[in-house]
Amino acid sequence: MSDLPTELVPLTPEQRDIVDLTRTFAREEIRPRARAVDEADVETPWDLWRKAAKVGITGFMLPEEYGGGGFTDVFTQCLVQEELCVGDLGIGNLLCSNGFFADPVLELGSEEQKRAWLTPLTGPDTPMTALATTEPAAGSDAASITTTARRGEGGYLLNGQKAWISNAGEAELYVVFAKTDPTRRSRGVSAFLLRKDTEGVSFGEPMKKMGQRAIVCREIFLQDAFVPEEHRLGAEGQGFRGLMRTFDISRTVLGAAATGVARAAYEYARDYARERHQFGRPIIEHQAVAFRLADMRTRVEQSRLMTWRAARRLDAGLDATAEAAMAKLTASETAAHCTWAAVQTLGGWGYSREFPVERWMRDARLEEIEEGTSDIMRLVISRNLR
Repeated sequence: MSDLPTELVPLTPEQRDIVDLTRTFAREEIRPRARAVDEADVETPWDLWRKAAKVGITGFMLPEEYGGGGFTDVFTQCLVQEELCVGDLGIGNLLCSNGFFADPVLELGSEEQKRAWLTPLTGPDTPMTALATTEPAAGSDAASITTTARRGEGGYLLNGQKAWISNAGEAELYVVFAKTDPTRRSRGVSAFLLRKDTEGVSFGEPMKKMGQRAIVCREIFLQDAFVPEEHRLGAEGQGFRGLMRTFDISRTVLGAAATGVARAAYEYARDYARERHQFGRPIIEHQAVAFRLADMRTRVEQSRLMTWRAARRLDAGLDATAEAAMAKLTASETAAHCTWAAVQTLGGWGYSREFPVERWMRDARLEEIEEGTSDIMRLVISRNLR
């Protein structure tokens, strides 16, 4: 695994330390376990989660005042995400998933809520968390969710069904989005903090997936699940705004994740091409292969720089909705291209499960779908032309 090209963006000693830590963890812990995790299909790799928690990876993005690593800037989160996902895309996304839960809490929560719900996410025994937005009939159109939150004595009763929720059933803590006013689309969406053991909460069977199997997905069923009023995040109707802000961050970080798997595919194909001989010389010396590798490297660099730009805008407090969408669109399509190109470079061996590139190709496909499909990314960009 090569170093990040940070000569144009000097890192602080603390940033270098966390990058070195995660690069080593990806090489020594993630990459050797990735095939077994994929083969296990619907089993969460708790051993890797606990090892990552022990060295501070699962909570590095949380504020110091709540016990986290203090790397709250999106740029550093992108550096870490790329390194972990060079090891394995699904495992890398899993180990940083508490950041997706924390974002709406930080955006909408009170100081009391932040301390109560984020502090437990630090330390070696941190629980998993989940963000529950998607429904069977509401994916790209998040404002069309039908899960309701009806006022009851001292709080709300949640009713509805969520689908494709990462870590569902494994996670102890959830942010659930529901309609407090079903007549107002996005303005009627509110966010709630929920515990797994809440009465009225149940889960479906693990969903069989094409890739990124380290993250177990299930449906969530809510039947008069009671949530105290103090567990509502922000005011009624503020949930969608918090979700959109969360999307700007998560799409940027996922751009870094996609860049990571694209980089892994490029490096693996490059090294293979140097060793594999055909027609009396290494295949990297054949123009068709060399040009394919040139395209791979170019697209990896493009994806990284676009992701960093979106991260820098977010960290500067600037609007980055279009930039986040462009970063995710570019990086996800780069991941799809580079993993395909790696399989093509390895030829028959690329199609074999003895080599990681076929797994990376399956894993990369999700990046063009989750947190907004490529179609939605183009829609977001077109609505923010300037």
